[in-house]
Amino acid sequence: MIHAQINQHDEVISGFKLTGHAGFSEEGQDIVCAAVSVLSINTVNALEKLAQAQFDLKEDSANGGYLELTLSNQDQKDPKTQLLLETLALGLSDIEESYPEYIRLKINKA
Repeated sequence: MIHAQINQHDEVISGFKLTGHAGFSEEGQDIVCAAVSVLSINTVNALEKLAQAQFDLKEDSANGGYLELTLSNQDQKDPKTQLLLETLALGLSDIEESYPEYIRLKINKA
């Protein structure tokens, strides 16, 4: 199962963490993993190239799947970064609604 966590404080998203694999199908055929991968990688790329956001990124695809992004304090209040992260949260929520046994989304409100 994929565990997706959106980190939020006072309605401001500060980052996200994804761990695990969906297990929907065999490697290379897993549409749930593919959807989550596309959303998350596109979000990271858009934050970097379109919003010029500064963030800390940790990833490890070999050991169970792991991607964690934490925005710099300054970029957390930028409307572009928030729109991109809200779009990620919406996409993950839609995937969870369609495939609840393969992905679990948690909004971590601090």
